[in-house]
Amino acid sequence: MKNKICLVTGANSGIGLETVRGLAQRGARVIMVCRDPGKGEAARRDIMATTGNGMVDLLIADLASLKSVRQLAEQVKTRYSQLHVLIHNAGLMSKQREVSADGFEMQFAVHHLAVFLLTDLLLDLLKKSAPARIINVSSMIHWLGKINFEDLQSARKFGAYRTYGQSKLAMILYTYALATRLRGTGVTVNALHPGAVATNIGMPAWLNPFLATPEQGARTTLYLATAPEVERVTGKYFVNCKEAASSRASNDRNLGARLWTVTEQLIAAAG
Repeated sequence: MKNKICLVTGANSGIGLETVRGLAQRGARVIMVCRDPGKGEAARRDIMATTGNGMVDLLIADLASLKSVRQLAEQVKTRYSQLHVLIHNAGLMSKQREVSADGFEMQFAVHHLAVFLLTDLLLDLLKKSAPARIINVSSMIHWLGKINFEDLQSARKFGAYRTYGQSKLAMILYTYALATRLRGTGVTVNALHPGAVATNIGMPAWLNPFLATPEQGARTTLYLATAPEVERVTGKYFVNCKEAASSRASNDRNLGARLWTVTEQLIAAAG
């Protein structure tokens, strides 16, 4: 990974932190995207100290804000002439409905709208840097999700797993649709389930002894980011570093196309 530039969102804890650590250990320059400056800087120093890699940068962004996402993209394009790996790792699980600054349900905003917009804004840089990889950290809970166009923001009916599942299903639908659009560009895009991991996004603490560690949870992400054998693999879903089947809904290309159009409209309307 030497001479490779990688960007990881949600990078100061859990799977994101261990993903950054793994990339830094392999010699990459890593851009950590974090929401909290203090926690982000502490994590950055930890990574540099434990890996001996001083090429770890920190950018601050609130991915629940489309304005902040746009500002982040501008910073990346201004500071870096290349981008080889874009990892959408940032995530949250809400027990009750929360709304972003733009008026969107928070999980849908972070897991789908921010992913869609940031990727779109950085696509030219990724194409210029090809071969390049986009990696979307989804979840097996996407099997519980359904894209409800009549209530995309869960304003009428909110369920913790249902709404989380919808946002993660949207992420996989987007992955497959984007892969089709990127064929021939040298840029690949894949999604993954990291496993049931002990992180800070919503699992009950009593389950922790039965869950994978964040380091274990980062393995599939790191595999997709670094393994030579998947350099040309695109439009797939991975579990435990192996290609796996995703839900029937996630493979509905018409659903993916409709979601793409609606997503563009939502982002445009939000300004």
